Amino acid sequence: MGATRAHDRPGGPWVLGEAGGDILPDVLVAGLAVVFCGSAASRRAAAVGAYCAGAGNLFWPTLHRLGLTERRLAPAEFARVLDYRIGLTDLVKRAFGSDREFPAGADDVPGLRAKIARWRPGYLAFNDKRAAERVLGRPVAYGPQPEALGPSACYVLPSTAGLARGFWDIGPWQELATIVRTLP
Repeated sequence: MGATRAHDRPGGPWVLGEAGGDILPDVLVAGLAVVFCGSAASRRAAAVGAYCAGAGNLFWPTLHRLGLTERRLAPAEFARVLDYRIGLTDLVKRAFGSDREFPAGADDVPGLRAKIARWRPGYLAFNDKRAAERVLGRPVAYGPQPEALGPSACYVLPSTAGLARGFWDIGPWQELATIVRTLP
């Protein structure tokens, strides 16, 4: 299922998937150590159909650098994260672009909560503050959060997106990686 291109749709650079479909598929199964959740797919990620596909996105090199994957995965290999007990999803599944471009109601907090309740990962790690704040309903700081979603502890990380480079800090990523590597 493809997506309508931004320039083909009136109303802005965001798009909805054809027939209301998701821009990127969830990568979720039982037994995951961590699920990384971003706000939404970037324009580049939506165009190529792969998570964190922008040239400036640090997600894939960071996973490898921190020992969460044995090699640096290419964005097109995103489903391979399951080999490392890692899952992927986004809060906004049917639109893409930067945070300020989403239409009203694009966030699917109940849908994310249901996915986490179903798959029960050890950690739900938000790959930006925006998604965490929408789901947790309050301002957040980077690092572990006091609440959990069901059995899943919550953790907030600096965004790996190239547009967020000014806020990048690998420290919280290193802390979470240390925890995740010790999970049974």
